[in-house]
Amino acid sequence: MNVSNIISIAKNTLAIEISELEKLQNRIGDEFEKAVKIIHSSKGKLVVVGIGKSAHVANKIVATLNSTGTPSQFLHASEAIHGDLGVIQKDDVVLCISNSGNSPEIVNLVTYLKNYSSALIGMTGNRKSKLAEASDVVLDTHVDVEACPNQLAPTSSTTLQMALGDAIAVCLMDLNDFKENDFAKFHPGGSLGKNLTAKVEQFVSSQKPQVSESSSIRDVIISISASSHGITVVTDGTHISGVITDGDLRRMLLNGEDISRVLAKDIMSANPKTIEKNELAKGAMKILKDHNIGQLIVVEEGNYYGIIDLHKLLDEGII
Repeated sequence: MNVSNIISIAKNTLAIEISELEKLQNRIGDEFEKAVKIIHSSKGKLVVVGIGKSAHVANKIVATLNSTGTPSQFLHASEAIHGDLGVIQKDDVVLCISNSGNSPEIVNLVTYLKNYSSALIGMTGNRKSKLAEASDVVLDTHVDVEACPNQLAPTSSTTLQMALGDAIAVCLMDLNDFKENDFAKFHPGGSLGKNLTAKVEQFVSSQKPQVSESSSIRDVIISISASSHGITVVTDGTHISGVITDGDLRRMLLNGEDISRVLAKDIMSANPKTIEKNELAKGAMKILKDHNIGQLIVVEEGNYYGIIDLHKLLDEGII
């Protein structure tokens, strides 16, 4: 097989799945709305049931729902009839996923799923299946063509299941008025969590270079050299007057200034960009990017608190 064949097969696979997704989009209607409202009004959790490839899809749907404010739990169909049915409580809603709707495990289970829960939602590609017959609401995910050339491996069908699960989750987010701050509560770890919750003060350097307005150039050089930031902050008492970078020093020397007569206030850049220490770190990153600077002055109620560095934020996954 040559590269052109590989690319052609890949594009054809995606074209088939896109076509099936468009058909699903056109089928979205009253039953989908009813299913979402049932889940939203439930006093319990959502239990998502599946087996085989549908079980993997169910696990992903559960993960998405839990992270977006809808308490959910996965139940494997084959384990359910061996004791795991106990996870279903009378106020729970069950979403059972099965492409055929007639696999032996599902057929043996549907009566219990319906009797033990407040409502049974069936997601299936067969509206005449045992699952569909038992369900209070049926979400139709049938496909005309699987992307698999042998029409055997679940491809288009699992894509539709996954997409429909995402659609349910997004609708529930809207109904629950689920915002970025809510999302942050469930994602405290990793780069995503840091971008949603991390504060500036967590990344402030232990180095705090500082000179006064009347400091000599010698003192400025010593202050800049004593830290790794290439910058020092000029203060007048508790007030931040400006900043001096190593670039400012180079420009002064190139201008032929008599350094014995130059003071910090003469070469500083006044009114530097600042951020309060309790602001989100991603806010600091935005300022750094917007103004194309490498360091940002951190303040506490307007007073000099420290320096936050672009590379430190990047290393920590703040974007």
